[in-house]
Amino acid sequence: MDYRGHELSANVSMLFTELPYLDRYAAAARRGFTQVESWWPFATATPPPAEVDLLVTAIEAAGISLSALNFFGGDIAGGERGIASRPDRQDELAANLDPVVAIAERTGCRLFNLLYGQLDDAWSPSEQAETAVTAIRSAAEAVASVGGTVLLEPLTEGLNGRYPLLTADDVLEILDGPLKDVDNVSLLFDTFHLGSNGVDLPATAARLGANLAHVQIADSPGRGEPGSGALPIDETLDALKAAGYRGVVACEYKPTTDTATSLSWIKP
Repeated sequence: MDYRGHELSANVSMLFTELPYLDRYAAAARRGFTQVESWWPFATATPPPAEVDLLVTAIEAAGISLSALNFFGGDIAGGERGIASRPDRQDELAANLDPVVAIAERTGCRLFNLLYGQLDDAWSPSEQAETAVTAIRSAAEAVASVGGTVLLEPLTEGLNGRYPLLTADDVLEILDGPLKDVDNVSLLFDTFHLGSNGVDLPATAARLGANLAHVQIADSPGRGEPGSGALPIDETLDALKAAGYRGVVACEYKPTTDTATSLSWIKP
């Protein structure tokens, strides 16, 4: 499925939620998507092999490609947004690397979103930053074995606690600083999060588009489908294309109606 010259994928953690999770892959395929992505779909960092088998079977049965997957990010439903910066959760994150790589080997997935985590007063900001850099390095090394790339995502200020990555430049400060020698880590450009934080989306897209590994779209306010808010999404997509972005653009939004109806914004 194509829009403004970009191949679209469906984030099945946010789209097709009218259906049980494993049925969403086939639903995305029926709506014309050839690629999908997902948040970490298991309750723990190390799911039972049988649960992984069910996921892979659902993807294969749908005849669709898994293009991006989140690492385990803690209790997302409970408000956690990653554990990479948490000194007390590093064993848990390290244990997550093996199942992530195993899923990548079986599905061909090559993009992996590692949520940074909210700051906690139990540790100093510098200790948490150092912990995050070490975790990102470990994740990048693990997925390098399958040609994978780790994604770092700014999130919306005010909605995600003390999450320290709010803009593209916050991520670039890490990529160009302590991770400058790591080739397979990239900014995840999400229009909802960046736009909600006041980032000039078209200008940032034009500046960074050639070097981005992944893009996600949702409107703001509301995080609904494009056209439900006020963000210049079409202009941003055109700027990304002109800048040289050739990756997938993921539909990661909360439909304001049923998912099928919400897809009406996609026009040739």
